[in-house]
Amino acid sequence: MSNLIAHASDESFEKDVLKSGEPVLVDFWAEWCAPCKAIAPALDDLATTYQGKMKIVKVNIDHAPKTQMQYRVRGVPTLMLFRNGEVQGTHIGMASKTQLAQFIDKGIA
Repeated sequence: MSNLIAHASDESFEKDVLKSGEPVLVDFWAEWCAPCKAIAPALDDLATTYQGKMKIVKVNIDHAPKTQMQYRVRGVPTLMLFRNGEVQGTHIGMASKTQLAQFIDKGIA
């Protein structure tokens, strides 16, 4: 996994995501989720591509139940793009690297 991708917990979510000075793509995932593992390489690549424009933060739903419930994450992977502490867009399920880039571009434009 890219060292450009951070991990947030219930305790650090506000600081890592909501109070971030740049847009944040949050990947709600779980260790047991095959599609989550399948999109991980694309997220690694995108972390490099968008370095300095936005950041990627992963939230393991099994370790952050409060955050999962607060954002009503019912399935994984769920990707939410935050800007200035607000959700700008949500994508649920598998996506190609191209689809993820389009989702990001729409949210940070």
